[in-house]
Amino acid sequence: KTRSLLSVFEEDAGTLTEYTNQLLQAMQRVYGAQNEMCLATQQLSKQLLAYEKQHFALGKGDEEVISTLHYFSKVVDELNILHSELAKQLADTMVLPIIQFREKDLTEVSTLKDLFGLASNEHDVSMAKYSRLPKRKENEKLKAEVAKEVANARRKQHLSSLQYYCALNALQYRKRMAMMEPMLGYTRGQINFFKKGAEMFSKRMDGFLSSVSDMVQSIQGEMDVEAEKMRVSQQDLIAVNEAVYTPDSDVTSPAINRNLIQKAGYLNLRNKTGLVTTTWERLYFFTQGGNLMCQPRGAVAGGLIQDLDNCSVMAVDCEDRRYCFQITTPTGKAGITLQAESKKEYEEWICAINNISRQIYLTDNPEAAAIKLNQTALQAVTPITTFGKKHDVHHPSQNVKNMENDKIIPNESAAIQDSTQLITPGTPIQFDIVLPAMEFLDQNRGGRRANPFGESEDSSKDEEEDSLLQQMFVVRFLGSMAVRSDETSEVIYEAMRQVLAARAIHNIFRMTESHLMVTSKNLRLIDPQTQVTRISFELPTVTQFAAHQENRRLIGFVVHLSEALGEESMSAYVFESNTEGEKICYAISLGKEIIEAEKDPEALAQLMKSVPLTNDGKFLLLNDQSEEDGALHEGEESEA
Repeated sequence: KTRSLLSVFEEDAGTLTEYTNQLLQAMQRVYGAQNEMCLATQQLSKQLLAYEKQHFALGKGDEEVISTLHYFSKVVDELNILHSELAKQLADTMVLPIIQFREKDLTEVSTLKDLFGLASNEHDVSMAKYSRLPKRKENEKLKAEVAKEVANARRKQHLSSLQYYCALNALQYRKRMAMMEPMLGYTRGQINFFKKGAEMFSKRMDGFLSSVSDMVQSIQGEMDVEAEKMRVSQQDLIAVNEAVYTPDSDVTSPAINRNLIQKAGYLNLRNKTGLVTTTWERLYFFTQGGNLMCQPRGAVAGGLIQDLDNCSVMAVDCEDRRYCFQITTPTGKAGITLQAESKKEYEEWICAINNISRQIYLTDNPEAAAIKLNQTALQAVTPITTFGKKHDVHHPSQNVKNMENDKIIPNESAAIQDSTQLITPGTPIQFDIVLPAMEFLDQNRGGRRANPFGESEDSSKDEEEDSLLQQMFVVRFLGSMAVRSDETSEVIYEAMRQVLAARAIHNIFRMTESHLMVTSKNLRLIDPQTQVTRISFELPTVTQFAAHQENRRLIGFVVHLSEALGEESMSAYVFESNTEGEKICYAISLGKEIIEAEKDPEALAQLMKSVPLTNDGKFLLLNDQSEEDGALHEGEESEA
């Protein structure tokens, strides 16, 4: 009966030990969480103070937020003190009692159980020894010793069992106290924490929390209003025509602003990666003053790509791509090649770069200056939609485009003669020179080419060999028109002004590159690819020639032409050269001097002494800078 009852008590003690260990783990977790709360509130206070030092890019208007967070940081610091006190109370009144119960009471029961087991085993051993005493040959001495050993074992077992039973009985009372005492400490600690918190914050925090709540609600209202505006904007954008998203949707009649002095947007930049290979990169471009800037994706600022002052811009055919244009430096060197995504962007970029190249942005009112210049260009000529045939070798061509610096247009008030006395109003302008159809047939047949003016190639070569002067210049034909006078160079300046103005009005941006050969007999315009003479003028028929006074690369001359009925007419031809126009004028002037000097051998000899000669006895001039330019640009008609 005792053993059976003992097993019940032992089972109860084992269950209590297991439960106590689990309860201690839960209480230690609560204590750990409270300690973590102390560390977390301390870190939170530091982070609230760090908001002011973040230097937000859009931190304007954050003063109220900063001051509010500073106050909250102080509140959190005070709460952290209360949390620290609570953690200490939990350690002393909750965790410590349960640990003491486990280490003292439960450990004592376990130890007494082990001692009781040892005493029971000793008693069993002594009883077994006593039971083996012989019956026939009794040894009184041995019997007395074994009996004494049994008595000692029973006494020891009895004492250990009494201590063990007392401990088991006491454990039933101690476990009740051990379960309630930690929870009593936990509850008192929490109540004390909340009571101190209420005393500390209830009065002085009410007004502050109310103002913060009002501020948050105000910000929420502003956000709701802004969100509604954004929603309406999104609905409006969704409801627009799909053409808005389609590139180049208004290609037939785009609304082009030609008065821009600044422009920004995405363009494709052409990069050469090898001798014949190129790549195109889409980048963001914008103008800043007289500079073209480029900002790659991810960059914080743009970099200089091209100085636009005194540059020229022209449309080019490039790799079978649409809307390509090229910026040329003031020295005539080909610059960068760009591609726009639509006709509107294409023409606005060309107009903007052209306006900037005139340095309009340096004036007091750049927008007004741009508008005035475009109005002046519109009034300078009568709009012409078709161009008539001027003479046998001049044929109208397809619309090829270029935009030139209108900065070079001379002031009308400086003209010596009235413009109507120089050029008849409404005179048609021809913007290109093409070969007769038969010339192209000869080229395709691969046979001998016939000169459009009845001259053979052999005779042309003989003339070149016999000529004392041969000088080639790389030029681009801008236009030609009939004039009424050749008495002064003002007729050339007026022709330049009207040709450039007409190009601006009719969006004619592109020009074809040619080689102008100046000899002592004639002027010839040669195709750089086929070496075919496009047009030729006898040097005596060139009665007036001049370079522009401001844009040194503009050159023009007046030629007397014979008409069908024996009548004569005068036409002005305007070119843009890669070199200074004065060099071409000097070559023409020298050619005319040679023609006059050939009539008098002594004058020719004197002239040959005054001008350097080449090894083959021909005149040497200009140190052949133009030949270098010609070699540089030869074969670039598709990009010039």
